[in-house]
Amino acid sequence: MKDTSILDEVFERFCNTVGVFKDREVLRHDYLPEKLPHREEQIRRLGEVIAPVLKGARCSNIFVYGKTGTGKTAVTKYVLNHLEVKAKEIGAPVSFCYVNCRLAGTEYRVLASLCQSINLVVPFTGLSLGEVFDRFKQGLDTAKRILIVALDEVDAIVKARSDILLYELTRINEILTRSKASVIGISNDLRLKEFLDPRVLSSLSEEEIVFRPYNAAELRNILAERAQMAFRDGALTEGALSLCAALAAAEHGDARRALDLLRVAGEVAERKGESTVTEEHVREAERLIEHNRVVDALANLTLHSKLVMLSVYHLVRANGYRAVTGEIYEVYNELCSELAVTPLTQRRVSTLVNELDALGLLNAQVVSMGRYGRTKKIRMEVTRTLIKEAFSNDSRLGRLIDYEPKSLSKDAGSRN
Repeated sequence: MKDTSILDEVFERFCNTVGVFKDREVLRHDYLPEKLPHREEQIRRLGEVIAPVLKGARCSNIFVYGKTGTGKTAVTKYVLNHLEVKAKEIGAPVSFCYVNCRLAGTEYRVLASLCQSINLVVPFTGLSLGEVFDRFKQGLDTAKRILIVALDEVDAIVKARSDILLYELTRINEILTRSKASVIGISNDLRLKEFLDPRVLSSLSEEEIVFRPYNAAELRNILAERAQMAFRDGALTEGALSLCAALAAAEHGDARRALDLLRVAGEVAERKGESTVTEEHVREAERLIEHNRVVDALANLTLHSKLVMLSVYHLVRANGYRAVTGEIYEVYNELCSELAVTPLTQRRVSTLVNELDALGLLNAQVVSMGRYGRTKKIRMEVTRTLIKEAFSNDSRLGRLIDYEPKSLSKDAGSRN
């Protein structure tokens, strides 16, 4: 009863307050504005590359890359939406399918989404990848159309050591007789090429578009345009707007981060019952977002990267010191066995440790062992509480948080 009255009070106060927002949705990542400032060059370039499909020709495959929040997804969707409108206008059989590979999770689900885009129903699971791909090729050829496949965060499937789908998609036109397909690969990781099969790389990178980060002035301009639609008149101070742009510019020119800061700052002001968003609200929003960013980064890792993080987690929990590569691999193998997953090689796990280091989740330092060679000493850069928070809701990994690795208890016994 007491909880109900608390919520009644919260909801009542929110309903009876004018608030600072006019339309907060325009500050979200998935909102696609009518104009994309400071990306005219990339829009024109992508438009020129895909334009041949309007005359029945297949366009080049394109590799689009740049850091998070540089407008890759927004520009790709913007151009493809306009292409589809023009195709309908002139009666060209052109369509596109956009898939976020990180959200899809597996090549099978990516392929299922592609099938769905041509009105082909495949079971959620149960078929081999080859069987689904054969159905997709047959369905696409029957449809007699040109399909542009946009694979966002394509690194999620590539880094899972799985680029069969990419290989097949970049060679699909050798089999199709009545349809054509082109691929747009979008990646946040500038090092993705290192992971691609050379045959896939040569086909996918027929054209490349690089998105540079926004500078502070460009971010401020983007924010000012969105803020005009998002906030009520006089609800946002100039100082708060400039601080959001400056903080995001310092963080690699990330427009997503700038928009998040602005939206969360507005929500912080509303929760406090204040009618103006100030720099103080932006600072508080920054603290909240930083916490959520780490949890999201952990939750979005590939399965094997999560298992590596959990291995370090268990080692630090048991020993309270930096782990070395060999110890991590031993625990990692045991966790793979618990999940009935085939472990990667020690060399590949070492590469995953480097990637986690680049993300700021681990700190890997190479130390000399004298005549015994060199090893990496690894420590966690995030708290164990955050790892628990990120993985506890994961249906597969949740039970491994409290798991006691046998190799660690064996080591403890030998030390006693």
